[in-house]
Amino acid sequence: MVMLSAADYERLVEAAEDLRDIEIGERRIRAIESGESEYLTSEEAKELLAAKSPLAFWRKKRGLTQGALSKASGVAQGFISEIEAGNKPGGAATLKKLAAVLKLTVDDLV
Repeated sequence: MVMLSAADYERLVEAAEDLRDIEIGERRIRAIESGESEYLTSEEAKELLAAKSPLAFWRKKRGLTQGALSKASGVAQGFISEIEAGNKPGGAATLKKLAAVLKLTVDDLV
């Protein structure tokens, strides 16, 4: 059994939390550097929020035209246009195809 003052105990807890935060940060940096994770700049986040749809933002960010996305995903270009304009929501299967081409999750598109 070890006895510590409350102040010493708090310092140990804070040090452990700091190490955990550093570990999490280092894992995130490695994930970004390896291409496993992607983060947006504050400017990109503003663009995403201002876009008519997440699909429109991500398609442009990936440098694809609607035609190129259509060809790669097998989703009709007109339907992509309707989704981007917010006129149609796009079903789960369609969003899954688009997300796969854009290297995103379906959640990123809704």
